[in-house]
Amino acid sequence: MDQSAAVWLVLVAAIVAANLPYFTERVLLVGPRRGRKAAWWRVAELVLMAALTFGLGSALEARIGQRHEQGWEFYAAAACLFITLGFPGFVWRYLRRGRD
Repeated sequence: MDQSAAVWLVLVAAIVAANLPYFTERVLLVGPRRGRKAAWWRVAELVLMAALTFGLGSALEARIGQRHEQGWEFYAAAACLFITLGFPGFVWRYLRRGRD
């Protein structure tokens, strides 16, 4: 896999992963179906999805070549980007559909 394909793969995975917690009522996407999932479950799923996406990016970077060490600035910017990518799901869940 070349570098361009790896970048696009991570971006698509991040977009999907950032929006998944808002589109299902199942706990951790596979658990029991609940009436309404609490907001803290969605935040926990969002953190888990972010960690999995960062892991995918790191693994692809290591496979392509040498993995570069990142400082806290990289992770802060990546977390902000991940939260921003999840905005369409947030809008659909809380603003468009309401709380019902």
